[in-house]
Amino acid sequence: MRKTALASLLALLLSGCMIGPDYFRPTVDTPPAWRVSDQAARDLANTAWWEQFNDPVLNDLVATALRENKDLMIASARIEEFAGQYGITRSQLFPQLGAGYNVAKQKSTIPGTTVKGTYNTYDALLSASWEIDLWGKIRRQSEAARAQIVASEEGKQGVILSLVGNVATAYINLRDLDRQLEISTSTAEARGASYKIFQDRFEGGVISLLELSQNKSQYEEALATIPSLEKSIAQQENSLSLLLGRNPGPIARGKSIDQLNLPTIPEGLPSSLLERRPDIRQAEQQLIAANALIGAAKASYFPSISLTGLFGVASGSLSNLFNASSRIWQYAGAVNLPIFTGGSLAGQLLVAEAQQQQALFSYQKTIQNAFGEVNDSLIDQDRTRVQLAAQGRQVEALVQYAETARLRYDNGYTSFLEVLDAERSLFNAQLQYTQTQQTQLQAMVNLYKAMGGGWVAEAEKMSAPPAAGK
Repeated sequence: MRKTALASLLALLLSGCMIGPDYFRPTVDTPPAWRVSDQAARDLANTAWWEQFNDPVLNDLVATALRENKDLMIASARIEEFAGQYGITRSQLFPQLGAGYNVAKQKSTIPGTTVKGTYNTYDALLSASWEIDLWGKIRRQSEAARAQIVASEEGKQGVILSLVGNVATAYINLRDLDRQLEISTSTAEARGASYKIFQDRFEGGVISLLELSQNKSQYEEALATIPSLEKSIAQQENSLSLLLGRNPGPIARGKSIDQLNLPTIPEGLPSSLLERRPDIRQAEQQLIAANALIGAAKASYFPSISLTGLFGVASGSLSNLFNASSRIWQYAGAVNLPIFTGGSLAGQLLVAEAQQQQALFSYQKTIQNAFGEVNDSLIDQDRTRVQLAAQGRQVEALVQYAETARLRYDNGYTSFLEVLDAERSLFNAQLQYTQTQQTQLQAMVNLYKAMGGGWVAEAEKMSAPPAAGK
């Protein structure tokens, strides 16, 4: 009967109630649809979208970054840290056992007497302690610690999402700068050849100094753009190298910006963003952790119950240490009830509730930001596509304009100012067209980053080190 009663008591204690609010996902005001929809959108949120650019070099760069990027390594180590913290917190749910063996030699003297002595003591002890989580304080703390592990895992996926997007963006920017440098170099070469001809014509008295100066100005304009672009290319290579986990250095090239395929627009409703975005999932786990800590703070108002026990042997001589007469034991139970803490417990509860409110508002803000990023990216790619088409037609018109102006000048029908205007307009339009190409490709990268999806999990598999022997 005593055994049954003891077992029932332990079961009651272990299944004690948990103080504090249970977590329920807050109601979220979700837009019914995106501001811009595309009929050609496809379910591509779970695929390696960067492969749609059809550039093997870009694929290799992404794979390298997933293996070597230092921010990603830090995020992985942070998961291990929170896993360790969870283990520490959860361990308090179980009895704590310990053992020890002590040997001491001591000399004692009683003042005013002739009693003096030197003696040895030996003891071997097995101790146990257990705080019974009657009110759920430790379980709430464990719930918070478990949520922090999941939050750190979502944080790592957020790093992966940003990393892949940043590598693709940096590569696109690099190929854009390369193309601008090609345009500037070829334009400078053509204008240099023209300037040489104009010098010969000026020396022959065919043209005036005004026309020669105009031609030289045009030539120097193209030359002036080259050093700036070369500087930007080197800096972009350095930035991309750091994303790859390398020291700054040159970057391999693949397809030109004109050859990169434009990825297909991914589909998805606003409500699905709550499960697809790592930062939203991370913010929710942080809210869960903060909510659980309210319960832990409230449980501190209630009595804490702990059991302790000790069993061992102690003797003044090593030979008698394990005799039956040397055995010692003790068991005890303690109940601690806070009566007056000077506002400490109230302060702890206030802190926990304020932190929960901060986490709630942060969760709501994260969702709103996500909706805004997706809408911005959809609008960006939609309007940039229209802009690029118009600029393409403009470049074609300016090519014809420049050819006609040069022909009219050579035949004496117009001044060189018309040629100067036509060629300068063409040069600027070509640079702007390339920059808009970069903007359109960038908009698609931003859209995939904003939409999130299962591709992050696929990328995470690529970041894992290869198994031994493989």
